[in-house]
Amino acid sequence: MEIIQIVGLCIVTTILVVLIREDRPEIALQLSIIVGVIIFLRMINQILSVIEYLRDLSLRANINYSYISTIFKIIGIAYIAEFGSQICKDAGSYSIASKIEFSAKILILVLSFPVLIAVMDLIIKILP
Repeated sequence: MEIIQIVGLCIVTTILVVLIREDRPEIALQLSIIVGVIIFLRMINQILSVIEYLRDLSLRANINYSYISTIFKIIGIAYIAEFGSQICKDAGSYSIASKIEFSAKILILVLSFPVLIAVMDLIIKILP
């Protein structure tokens, strides 16, 4: 199972980071970032398969692709912001991490407006 390998890698890295952090905190941070990137790269195939599945499903359901594309962008922003925020928190920069999260929320809000407007238009058409 892939999750066992990932958890094992994370446990070993965590032990190394704890041991190294006292003497060389910059190396500990770099090690954390590298492991995060390795895990992200290992998950790309799963992410792409989910995107392809949702794309096929939207075609079968005759859903406008711009809505699906917007959802993909929102999910991407959320994951990237979470990843960046966690890296900043690991480095002790909680204020920068909160600014990343704030920026992601604003970007998601901006991207979601066309979908919200379409839903409101649909509701207005349904109501007498």
